Amino acid sequence: MVSEREEPRLLPWVSPEGKTCFVLGDGEGFVSRMADQVEAVQLDMADDLVAHAEGMLGESKVSERELRFLVGHLVWALRDVRRVAVSRGARLGASGGVPG
Repeated sequence: MVSEREEPRLLPWVSPEGKTCFVLGDGEGFVSRMADQVEAVQLDMADDLVAHAEGMLGESKVSERELRFLVGHLVWALRDVRRVAVSRGARLGASGGVPG
């Protein structure tokens, strides 16, 4: 039986098949601590990428290849940040988020 404290937590990664991953627990176990660390890295990487994008916006000559590379990584980072937000919102009891 799952207690109130043992709600499924959306993890900040997907399976090799691309499926959403969850963990059950009180938030104190190894997988939960690993998820906290991965979320911190993902958020830091998103901050760095935003700073890089802001710098590129100030440049007068940026190639299409550079922009495509940047946009691809921004999309990747945005997916990660959204997953972190949905996971944290669910743990705070917020509604309206759809895992994925």
